[in-house]
Amino acid sequence: MKKIKNESELLKEAIRVGTRYFEARGAGKFETTDHVDIKVRAIYLLLVKDAVIQPLATPNETILNMRHKLAIWISKNLPADHHLLQ
Repeated sequence: MKKIKNESELLKEAIRVGTRYFEARGAGKFETTDHVDIKVRAIYLLLVKDAVIQPLATPNETILNMRHKLAIWISKNLPADHHLLQ
């Protein structure tokens, strides 16, 4: 797994965008007290179910890999001139 520049900031943006997608899709609503890992897992599973991202291999389905996958997903969906991609 190759480290991405600004990965932690990209993950925060992925969670923000993913939360809006999650709620707009009618999959539920996150509480402010929900742990980040719960949000990451739920967003990842919904994106896989909707065929937005390709699933990880079963032995590699860890929270760290899901976080990395969400960071990659958002980096591919941000505009090229976005400050997180610089």
